Amino acid sequence: MKLWKKSYNLDEKIENYTVGNDYLLDNKLLKYDCEASIAHAKMLNKINILTEEEMTSLVAELENIVQLHEKGEFIIQKSDEDCHTAIENHLTEKLGEAGKKIHTARSRNDQVLTALRLYYLDSMKLIQNQINEFEQTLGIKAKEFNGIQIPGFTHTRKAMVTTIDVWVNAFKDSMFDNQKFLKNVQNIISQSPLGTGAGYGIPLKLERQFTSDLLGFMIPQENPIYAQNSRGKFEALILSLLSYIMFDLNKLANDLILFSMPGIDFFKLPDEFTTGSSIMPQKKNPDVMEIMRGNYHKVLSLEMRIKSMMSNLIMGYHRDFQLFKEAIMEAFDVTIDSLEIANHVMKNLVVNKDVCEKHIDEEVCATEKVYKLVGEGVAFRDAYRIISEKFDNEKH
Repeated sequence: MKLWKKSYNLDEKIENYTVGNDYLLDNKLLKYDCEASIAHAKMLNKINILTEEEMTSLVAELENIVQLHEKGEFIIQKSDEDCHTAIENHLTEKLGEAGKKIHTARSRNDQVLTALRLYYLDSMKLIQNQINEFEQTLGIKAKEFNGIQIPGFTHTRKAMVTTIDVWVNAFKDSMFDNQKFLKNVQNIISQSPLGTGAGYGIPLKLERQFTSDLLGFMIPQENPIYAQNSRGKFEALILSLLSYIMFDLNKLANDLILFSMPGIDFFKLPDEFTTGSSIMPQKKNPDVMEIMRGNYHKVLSLEMRIKSMMSNLIMGYHRDFQLFKEAIMEAFDVTIDSLEIANHVMKNLVVNKDVCEKHIDEEVCATEKVYKLVGEGVAFRDAYRIISEKFDNEKH
């Protein structure tokens, strides 16, 4: 039975359209909704809505639901609409009156928000751990490739000499900055909306700090209207973070595609990391890097989707918010997968040291020659012209 069940049945076509694939996406949220419901049950006991026996039975059955779901034995049906309804229906069926009481002092609005924020915070912890692992790999590779010279590029042309360790550490530094951004986003997201109801509070005296602490949030989100107004805003913050991470992986992928290209060959991707052609037998294609490069644009488009959908809505809840869920879940999945692949590729990257040395020619050392003259007392602009004329004459 739907939580909002009326005296009439919803038109089947309308139901299919409004539910969409929400009931499938909610498989990722079910354990978080149970976690939030356990905290909520304990709070209801604290304010004397639930007896000790009712609270204990609810907590035990909510824990059982998580275990059933992990074994594939708790299925969210389309008729449920979402995991929240499926859970409450199960509790009512199993526990009777206690199950009917679990929704006291909350709306599906703050219930959904709480489960989503727990999912967001868990996903960001996973990304934080992956960035840490990636930074460690980059640090190891920087030491392994220390001092190996390659040309740096500007305008996609050879420019000046740099080293592979400097190139590797550029990505390590960028990941360090991403970690700082991630922590700021975590601090903003870590506000418990549980108890704000449908956006206008609950006409009962609740222990919101109690549930906030139980769930590991930094603070309760005090203003109930802002709890709803922050929907989309918080998701956009997360998507900005994910798109910045994917931007760095896009640049890494671009560089690896170029630097492993025949004719340049600074790096070699293991054969097992490349794919073939259905017509050209010699091909070893860097598809994995091309997909990573393209996935930045996917995450960026998801960010723009959220920022567009969240605008021009008045205060309070709107069903448009349901469409945020798939976008942010997809962005998390893409970013988590991409970080794992980037780490795997970098761990196995091979440097062709001899080839790198051959690329350090007169042209890429031109700026060093200018500064050698400067060191001998020649004015910079004169030194620049001397070396420039030398290269111009050689080309003629």
